[in-house]
Amino acid sequence: MTRLFNISIGLLILSIFTFPPNGFGQRFDEIKKQFPEDHAVVLANKLHYDISIVEGKPHIESEEIEQIEFLTPDASKYMSSYGFYHSDFQQVVAYDAFTRTASDKKLKVTEFKTRSSKEDFVFYDDSKETTFDFPSIEEGAIGNLRVSRLNTNPYLLSPFFFGRGIPVLNSELSISFPKEMIIRYRLMGMDSSQISFKQESNRKTNTYIFSYKNCPAIQRYEDAPGSAWFAAHVIFFIDSYKDENGNNVRMLSNLDDLYALSYGYLKNINSAIPDEVQKIVDSITQKSSDPEYKARKIYSWVQQHIKYVAFEQGMEGFIPRDAKVVCDRRFGDCKDMASIITEMMRAAGIQAYFTWIGSRDLPYSFTTLPLPLVSNHMICTIRLKDQYIFLDGTDPTCIFGFPSAAIQDKEALLAINDKEYKVLKVPVIDKSRNVLVDSTWLELTPTGIHGRISKDLSGYFAMHVHGKLMYTSQSDLKQELKNEFSRGSNKFQLDSFRIGDLSDPGRVELTGWFSLPDYAKKLGDEWFLNLNLFKFYTDDEIDYPKRKMPISYNFTSTRKFVTLIKIPDGYLLDYLPPSKSYHNDVWGFDIHYEQKGNWLILTQQFDDDHLMLSNNQFEAWNKVLENLYPMYKETLSITKTTTK
Repeated sequence: MTRLFNISIGLLILSIFTFPPNGFGQRFDEIKKQFPEDHAVVLANKLHYDISIVEGKPHIESEEIEQIEFLTPDASKYMSSYGFYHSDFQQVVAYDAFTRTASDKKLKVTEFKTRSSKEDFVFYDDSKETTFDFPSIEEGAIGNLRVSRLNTNPYLLSPFFFGRGIPVLNSELSISFPKEMIIRYRLMGMDSSQISFKQESNRKTNTYIFSYKNCPAIQRYEDAPGSAWFAAHVIFFIDSYKDENGNNVRMLSNLDDLYALSYGYLKNINSAIPDEVQKIVDSITQKSSDPEYKARKIYSWVQQHIKYVAFEQGMEGFIPRDAKVVCDRRFGDCKDMASIITEMMRAAGIQAYFTWIGSRDLPYSFTTLPLPLVSNHMICTIRLKDQYIFLDGTDPTCIFGFPSAAIQDKEALLAINDKEYKVLKVPVIDKSRNVLVDSTWLELTPTGIHGRISKDLSGYFAMHVHGKLMYTSQSDLKQELKNEFSRGSNKFQLDSFRIGDLSDPGRVELTGWFSLPDYAKKLGDEWFLNLNLFKFYTDDEIDYPKRKMPISYNFTSTRKFVTLIKIPDGYLLDYLPPSKSYHNDVWGFDIHYEQKGNWLILTQQFDDDHLMLSNNQFEAWNKVLENLYPMYKETLSITKTTTK
């Protein structure tokens, strides 16, 4: 099912609506000529908020209307089904949908289906999805949808995204609010300069209108970061207002206001350390008085004994549960994991703080945009020897001292007490701590190549493999490791393997023995062999300058691949390919060939220094590939010695 919808952030669920067909003035044939490759276009997407003060508090109603024109006879194969979302925070008041056919008949949608809507990683949340099919979709037909809502939490106003996966001719957000209220906004995204703004006023009300004409279709890339990094959108929020008695009420004027709101979710939990929690802490830390030892043991215990299960239901998406509840249940969401880690650390005499943080899917920061939407995650931060250590309980493979990869380089908001807080920057783990060393020993035999592989992984590489091994069944293990070891060609065969000691989450050693038939070619008295068993980045040239959106990477790293082949007795090296190094400001490689005794050695090293590449770095990225690709064509030659 294809859905047109605004991009949701955290718990802020967006919806889809439509606009009456008359008044747009663009003929069907003109639109079809303008968009010959598209099955449909959004003629208009308009969202209006009406904010008033009722009983001293903001009362927010919204209506969004959307009109989609279908451009091809087979558009129904791709675009007939739609849906909209709603939750406790965005309650549906009314909705309707219909198709206006090319012959100007109005056919109403009569069947709507509502079900729970959740991400794969969410065990339960309160969001619902209502879906339906537009009837009689044909070339020139127009689908219309209108949904009205009551927005129950004035702190959680959803950003408005102008773009879709298909072109949008007219996209508009309007906000009407009392003159005694201050609304602030921020234009975000790569094309934010295309957003126009105007203000209208009457005696009691101001209206902000944001519009984007002819918004191009958003092209999706698997390696792109979250849409908020590049898609044009408006973030708006209530700074303050005057209530019915004329009193000024601050809502989200600054970071102090955000912290007061957020800390309110913590004030009634963990009033005392539960006996059960204290007993567990004492039992796992009794062998040492060293705070770091205790912290490591506590973190490891939580990772092994408390299962991460995501819950998103109303305010439970914001309020952690008591550590005792989490301890008894042995499961919890990110806030619950933060709760039990924080309480256990405090029981061990270690300074520990609830910490709000946003994942790297979000481009926002607390210091520049102090709003609830900056944070979609919660962790625990501890202080040891004047250093802050970020502990994410949701990742059972995370190394103590490493933040989870998804929160690197993000701002963290630490709750010190009811009045005091601290904003810290989570470090990016240096590439020297995320190292993969892959060594392959090859021997030429009458039945083909046989060899041995050794993989030594540290940092996030090791965490990734620990996770694979943790969730792979015994019956699937050999296939999983075959994929891990595979090289040379699709004829690679893993004969046997060995997994090293797994007690250190920051290190993994894997060994494999393999066969690789038909990879080396023997012509007469000569062997020809390409030692580039891996041809990395062969499909990674960036479509520059067409691509605009950035590229995201999980972590910085150093990867080293060493391939050694033994020269058979009675043979000698006839041709050794040249070595080459190429680096620029973005990245680079080192490829080195050498001979040591009867071994020929190829060493390849790639250093990845960035968590994200922006479009002004794409040309430099491609330049490295221009220098790398020819190296993959190099073939060495081993010839039989002649005896006189």
